[in-house]
Amino acid sequence: SASARGMYGFLLGSGEGKASHTHPSSYFCLQIFGGLVWILTASSKVAIPQLQGWVMFVSVFCFVLTSTLLFLYICGAHGNSSSWVTLDAICQETASLLYLSAAVLEAIAASSGFQSLTSYRENIAASVFAFIATLLYVMHVVYSLRRWKSS
Repeated sequence: SASARGMYGFLLGSGEGKASHTHPSSYFCLQIFGGLVWILTASSKVAIPQLQGWVMFVSVFCFVLTSTLLFLYICGAHGNSSSWVTLDAICQETASLLYLSAAVLEAIAASSGFQSLTSYRENIAASVFAFIATLLYVMHVVYSLRRWKSS
């Protein structure tokens, strides 16, 4: 039923007839917030470059991973198979863990006191968007695992 799907049912493809794949709009949401983290982190300056490097690696890696999964989905490579659900769950779980670490490190970088007001604002924005991206990836994992369990 529509109420059982919840607010994110359409975005994450948990409705009837979509048990083995994800709706492409969920990938677009992940790409938008991941791209924002990527851009804001690239434009900011931090006192500890290793933190910025890790956040950049995670945002670029997850952006490429999500783009690849979206491309495969659009091409129909999933073929309604259960292995697609497994691949999706593994990729999104890995991405959510990586983004959680990146979000925490970006928050640490934002709290360092040796930066201009502009860099501080960029780091805060990147940190907020990294936590939003983490939340979206975790929601995607939950629905992927639900689909995996039902397939």
